[in-house]
Amino acid sequence: MYTVITFVAFTAFVAFYSWYKLRKEKLNSQDGYFLGGRSLTGVVIAGSMLLTNISTEHLIGMNGSSYKNGFIIIAWEVTSALALVAAAIYFIPKYLKMGLTTIPQYLEKRFDNATRTLVALFLMISFIVTLIPIVLYTGAINIESIFNISEVLEVSKEQGLWISVVSIGMLGSVYAIFGGLKAVAISDTINGYGLLVGGVAIPLLALISIGDGNPLEGLSKVYKHSPEKFNVIGAKDSVLPFGVLFTGLIINQLYFWSMNQTIIQRAFGAKNLVEAQKGLLFTGVLKILVPIIIILPGVIGYYYFGDSLYDNQDMIYPELIKKVLPVGLVGIFAAIVLGAVLSTFNSVLNSAATIFSIDIYKRHLEKTCSDKKLVRIGKLTSTVLAVFAILAAPMVANAPDGLYQLLQQLNGIFFIPIASIMLAGFFLKRISAMGAKVSLFVGLAFYILTTFVFKVDIHFVHIWGIEFLLNLAVMFGVSHFYPANSEFNEEDLHVVDMKSWKYTKPMAMLLCVITILIYVLLGNN
Repeated sequence: MYTVITFVAFTAFVAFYSWYKLRKEKLNSQDGYFLGGRSLTGVVIAGSMLLTNISTEHLIGMNGSSYKNGFIIIAWEVTSALALVAAAIYFIPKYLKMGLTTIPQYLEKRFDNATRTLVALFLMISFIVTLIPIVLYTGAINIESIFNISEVLEVSKEQGLWISVVSIGMLGSVYAIFGGLKAVAISDTINGYGLLVGGVAIPLLALISIGDGNPLEGLSKVYKHSPEKFNVIGAKDSVLPFGVLFTGLIINQLYFWSMNQTIIQRAFGAKNLVEAQKGLLFTGVLKILVPIIIILPGVIGYYYFGDSLYDNQDMIYPELIKKVLPVGLVGIFAAIVLGAVLSTFNSVLNSAATIFSIDIYKRHLEKTCSDKKLVRIGKLTSTVLAVFAILAAPMVANAPDGLYQLLQQLNGIFFIPIASIMLAGFFLKRISAMGAKVSLFVGLAFYILTTFVFKVDIHFVHIWGIEFLLNLAVMFGVSHFYPANSEFNEEDLHVVDMKSWKYTKPMAMLLCVITILIYVLLGNN
């Protein structure tokens, strides 16, 4: 009962605080609703980026994967810091200079309106069929496990999960639909730093218990129990081979942190370039620390439970929470975990609403649409997508290699084709709009056929790298016969102050050095 009370109290506090901070905000304008009034600071951007990224698909999925595979999956996290460096130094100055609200807007400026619309549709589909359902389902696993919803309501476990999915979906929709980006960012900031504190507490309390009061002794025991789990260099036949860092993984990371609407929209909402760069680089620091929360607990779980949960690896984190947290703290941490779910869920809803409203509705259906009506369209879009996501969530159950691996495989369907034309747009002036459009469909077909239809014996991240090269070849070939009509110029709209943060380069160098050191120190362990 105490767990439920603390859970409800913390959740209510976040909701009240978000409402209090928003009560005087003007949310009926395009910038106000979709970009938080272009007023976000570096701390808010970093907190919101972290929690938009780190949700239960990480807490559940990555800890489940590390329980089974060890630290080799750390590459998903620490290489993010390198991509965030690129975003801070190269990409965000260009985006803010052009006054963008969505990534597809850039594609229209660089290529044409049809490319913008195609990518907007790709993104909408990817939100519905990949990210949102997995986030909802993993959140439901955690809530069901902690509160035993099925036992309390005297229903089956499957029904308990379904009830949790619907409840989380409805609650998350409220933030995204009625508060816009700023409500999402404010609630994210509280929950984001709560997640850091609570997330660190889980492995720390476990190590203190294992080490009889000494966490370092506890870590030593966990290491001696299974030293192979601490190696960061994945073998060729492992779940994440080391070689993928130099093929498809870096393309994926560049896309995710520099071109993914859900993530980069926070930086679009920055009050100036200084705050945007602070936010991106501080997020890089957090991503290097995050494995303590989303990888180490899985390895500790192996110490406690052995291989008894190998057939159900995604249950390892909820079981560890119940084992190490005092009863009074379980409710608060469950509320923070719920906040992580809501954050990613409502962030994706807000981004999807932004893309549909600005890139599809206003562009093709009502070009003279007022800001007030555009916000209404955004809210309606969020509502419809929330319903679809809730219905799709149970379909991701029982993923053979874990939910996180499934999420990454599904992401590749859309991420790599879009990343290919984005990078070509920035760095290759000869690439034409026709080349970009053809490569989108070629890349999409190639990946689906090789990964899901014929299932070739190549790791899917390597396929990302092959697909990227194929996409470039297609773009060059088509652009030779259908050349670009005119040269693209990045016009400065003077939307925000474009003075750079003076510590951008030192911070960037530090993040690069730390990333390399992690592999030097933990490689071939």
